[in-house]
Amino acid sequence: MEISELKNMIYLLDDSDDRVVSHVEEKIFSLGLRSIPLLESLWPEEESVVRQERIVELIKRIRQNVLAEELKYWLNSSDQDLLDGVFIINKILDPNIDRQVIENQLDKIKLDAWLELNYDLTSFEKVKILNRIFFEVHEFTGDTETYHNSKNSFLSSVLDRKKGNPISLAVIYSIVAQRLNIPIYGVNLPQHFILGYVKDLEWPPLLRFNDESLSRESQYSDILFYINPFNSGLIFNQDNIHKFLKQLKLDVKVDYFKICENRDIIMRILRNLEVSFSKENNHSKKEQVRQLINIMNKEN
Repeated sequence: MEISELKNMIYLLDDSDDRVVSHVEEKIFSLGLRSIPLLESLWPEEESVVRQERIVELIKRIRQNVLAEELKYWLNSSDQDLLDGVFIINKILDPNIDRQVIENQLDKIKLDAWLELNYDLTSFEKVKILNRIFFEVHEFTGDTETYHNSKNSFLSSVLDRKKGNPISLAVIYSIVAQRLNIPIYGVNLPQHFILGYVKDLEWPPLLRFNDESLSRESQYSDILFYINPFNSGLIFNQDNIHKFLKQLKLDVKVDYFKICENRDIIMRILRNLEVSFSKENNHSKKEQVRQLINIMNKEN
């Protein structure tokens, strides 16, 4: 589309006929992401406050729609890659986030760990090295002071601040571990997301890991031990989880002890963001998150 054509449409955004405005808005909206650079370049030159406001609203609507479509595509992908998922969620904070910057930060952590790893080491020894690199060298820590801050749920922010909530720290830790062929995955424990170190069965797919036909004991035995990234990588066993659930007065469920799917992780991040934006009175972002949660529920 020529910029002159878009200018003509924008000129109609404060037309006295609401039907004309609605038609123009939908026409621009249908152009998708390719219209945003043009809209952004025209906004400062616009003399009408009404047209400026409607340009801003259109840009927001287009970005939200594209984000929703990206999440749907991710949900229907065969692997539902965890980094791809959290990268999509990160666009709520920064629509123009640079993927390569994230990759470089993750690769730096991976390289520092790789230089010290020896694959003859035991699983426990590997985690000790990961813990040292993650919590001492790169100084990641749990944000106990502003726990519900929305920044704690966004990958780019956590990588920059070196602070996060249980699930964001677990996501970074597990992505780095998996890139080192260390089988560490998320465990969707109520009120506190943790990680599990899986026995090296059929790396990487671990196809039978969540096979419901397996006995409870067999499912538990697939995890050697658990890791708490929010507490400097504390290592513990299933007895500690039983005690934790007892303190919360929750029934014991097999799902609390086994690896969860990446879609469960994305849903939990969105739920956390819904709470955070509610506490921050950011109603616009809260509604956007709710839209994404609805998509997750619908696709499920």
